[in-house]
Amino acid sequence: MKKYLLPTFTVIAVALGLVIGMALTQKANAQRIVYQNGQWHLEQSKVDRMLQLMEAAYVDSINVDSITDEVLTELVQRLDPHSAYIPKEDLEMVNSELAGSFSGIGVQFTIQQDTVRIVAVIAGGPSEGVGVLAGDKIVMVDDSNFVGMKMNNEKVMKTLRGPKGTQVKLGVLRAGAPDILSFNIVRGDIPVTSVDAKFIIESGKKKIGFIRVNKFGESTYKEFISALADLNAKGATEFIIDLRENSGGYMEQAIKMANEFLSRGDMIVYSQGRAYPRYEARANGGGRFKETPLVVLIDDFSASASEIFAGAMQDNDRAQIIGRRSFGKGLVQQQLPFDDGSAVRLTVARYYTPSGRCIQKPYTLGEQSDYQKELMERFEHGEFYSADSVHFADTTTYRTKGGRIVHGGGGIMPDVFVGRDTTLNTPWYNQCVNLAYTYQFAYRYTDQNRKELSKFKDWQSLEKYLLKQDIIPQFVAFAKDKGVEPNQAEIQKSRPLMTRLLNAYIVRNILGDDGFFPLFERDDEITKRAVEELTK
Repeated sequence: MKKYLLPTFTVIAVALGLVIGMALTQKANAQRIVYQNGQWHLEQSKVDRMLQLMEAAYVDSINVDSITDEVLTELVQRLDPHSAYIPKEDLEMVNSELAGSFSGIGVQFTIQQDTVRIVAVIAGGPSEGVGVLAGDKIVMVDDSNFVGMKMNNEKVMKTLRGPKGTQVKLGVLRAGAPDILSFNIVRGDIPVTSVDAKFIIESGKKKIGFIRVNKFGESTYKEFISALADLNAKGATEFIIDLRENSGGYMEQAIKMANEFLSRGDMIVYSQGRAYPRYEARANGGGRFKETPLVVLIDDFSASASEIFAGAMQDNDRAQIIGRRSFGKGLVQQQLPFDDGSAVRLTVARYYTPSGRCIQKPYTLGEQSDYQKELMERFEHGEFYSADSVHFADTTTYRTKGGRIVHGGGGIMPDVFVGRDTTLNTPWYNQCVNLAYTYQFAYRYTDQNRKELSKFKDWQSLEKYLLKQDIIPQFVAFAKDKGVEPNQAEIQKSRPLMTRLLNAYIVRNILGDDGFFPLFERDDEITKRAVEELTK
């Protein structure tokens, strides 16, 4: 589900957009669109009349608004997999995913043993200002217990977030403190960042800038261009743009990013729908990195705006795309609001890469479950491990600017395929990771050793310290207590992989993503291949 803003609308497009919104409104007097004698007319539909009849004549009192929400949800589910009806109580949280900020207390948390545990406190945020610390456990909110079996991420976010300027009272347990500590926190603006990490990878005499973008939100281009400039000032002459697990966001942000690397007139993307005329986005020639060597990383979860950026780089022969085939979302959504605060994100167009391919994978109207299973089918067919297992629904031949053949109808196929490396994987390792015991252990270890670990100010020195501690035996005992029986042969085989993962998680708990990603990516096979290609 992605927002798409056209720079101009024709009169017909504007009128149609308004009429669609009116036609889908959940009010009982909503009307149906008809076109007669050259003009738009609105008349009641059968659904409208039925809702009015139920409200006026049904034997018992009923909540028509609730029923209407259910009807609209069911209606939109009969469309493509990316159109969605958003009830008013969910709209703010959904929009905040891509907004530049939201209002809250400024903490990152995890839920373990039915308790909210603070992993990190956002610098400059409201919680830091009153003295909340990483490692604190939230046990009370506004003098009410805040622990229990029904604790989940959604409940925590709805409780801790709220309008700017409002107050929330937290009761926390802190190691070494005998009693519950109380903090009155005034909610404030918390930035939502798109760039997870930016750092330099040194390869011989070369300095390669690595930038990881997690989504395309309101501030993505601003963050991205700042990261480019910062790394360039530090000597980076080549770049790796990591879009793995980036599910997309605002199309215009991807267009702005692509513009930095393309020559004037180069096509970035074009879109077209039944009610929308063709719209083209082309580079204006003002980009500052048009000649800079570039690699883009993608995987199975890179979608939508990520695919627009990767497709523009690939079709213009501007960058090497490395990794695995992307998700395959080539549909454009527009959000249409309703008077009651709810909204619908409706698919209004398809987008096409410069070579003319639509990378949307096949779907059947109303069959969302089959659509979601498609990634599992890729896995079962061996596609995550071998390029020979990849098949595209569109058999049309498309060519890049330089004449290379590319494919449509199911994502972006990388120029260099790097399958999943399972050399060190074992059933013991997979079970520990899948049950999140690695993450849980890393948090517990950090919590128990926070004073010592906090002495280290960079990931290199902290990793050296952790390697000397040899924490694998401690983790094996932890996993055994959780029900994972140790297998010494499998433990020894997976030891390097498990050590890297645990150390990276512990480093993240102390130094954040700025410490996690340089350590984690150093041994990542796709990143290593990207460095190799740029070093040639």
